[in-house]
Amino acid sequence: MGPLKPDTAELVVGLICFFLIFGVLGRIVLPRIEKNLAARADAIEGGAERAEAATAEARAVYEQYQAELTAARHEAAQIRQNAAEEGAALIAAVRAEGQAQRDSLVAAAKVQLEADRVVAEAELKEDVIALATELAGRVVGEPLGDLPRTRAIADEFFAELDAKPAVTT
Repeated sequence: MGPLKPDTAELVVGLICFFLIFGVLGRIVLPRIEKNLAARADAIEGGAERAEAATAEARAVYEQYQAELTAARHEAAQIRQNAAEEGAALIAAVRAEGQAQRDSLVAAAKVQLEADRVVAEAELKEDVIALATELAGRVVGEPLGDLPRTRAIADEFFAELDAKPAVTT
């Protein structure tokens, strides 16, 4: 028999086996394959959708983070500005207090210097009167310290000196 003229029994057995295998494949194997392919497609599409959802959520979290970071930077800048203003105010207050203390110290020193000058001037006048009286007594040859008029003459002399304007060089 040959390939162009097959044996009928073999042909029937072959066709029965073919349809039997085709039926088993069509009823059992192909639904499982389609089920696995559908699960894979769902996993791929669902994974893509979940990835997109995760990306969107991550983007929203990132934007929220950026907003919070911007707010924190703004708050930090505000705190730095407030601290600088408070520092400047404290420096100004301390400077004003120091200036007031300096002014009061200078005023007290001026008063003290004036008082010391008056005391020194009075002591110098007394010393000058004593020295002038002693010198005049040596020139005259008699002690002049006992004369009542000596003090009045010295006071007149110093009054005339005080009345004249001071000569500056």
